[in-house]
Amino acid sequence: MSRNELLTKIESLNEWEKLIADAQAEAESLRDEIKAEMLRLDTEELEAGAYIIRWTSVLSNRFDTTSFKKLHNELYKEFTKQVSSRRFSIT
Repeated sequence: MSRNELLTKIESLNEWEKLIADAQAEAESLRDEIKAEMLRLDTEELEAGAYIIRWTSVLSNRFDTTSFKKLHNELYKEFTKQVSSRRFSIT
């Protein structure tokens, strides 16, 4: 691939990523409007035509790695493993 072809692909990629970011922002805005309506109606479930919208509270338990590392650093190191990955970036 020539440098000009590579440059063209990078510029095209940048345009597509901007388009994706704009679409995601619009989708998030629509979600926020729906959530605001659900808050106004004080409901966790709402029917709209063929759709059922649910916005519910969920409780979950998460392991606090930071606290565990502070209290049991040696044990933390014992069960920590190094992994390898590749990162792609264009600057």
